[in-house]
Amino acid sequence: MPNKAKFIKALLFGKEIKTVKIDKGTVDFYMRLTTFHSQFRAVGVNYNQIVKLLYRNFSEKKASAFLFKLEKQTIEMVVLCQKIIQLTEEFEKKHIIKQP
Repeated sequence: MPNKAKFIKALLFGKEIKTVKIDKGTVDFYMRLTTFHSQFRAVGVNYNQIVKLLYRNFSEKKASAFLFKLEKQTIEMVVLCQKIIQLTEEFEKKHIIKQP
């Protein structure tokens, strides 16, 4: 309602009043998830820059060795990302999506 007088008038004359419940925990969850997604994208940008720098500044053999280590870390990050997606889906099922 734009002001208290209209709200009181609506109450007195029996008009339907709609209320909106905001779950601060859910809002906080999505804000943190958005922040995390931004950081995850930044890692991807840095990943591309690292690969270019490796090939520019090191020999082929040394760059390949570093890339192998980077690949192992990337695989761990993929597993972590899959767990995050799974936890997010579970959270949505339990707390956000309401079954009729």
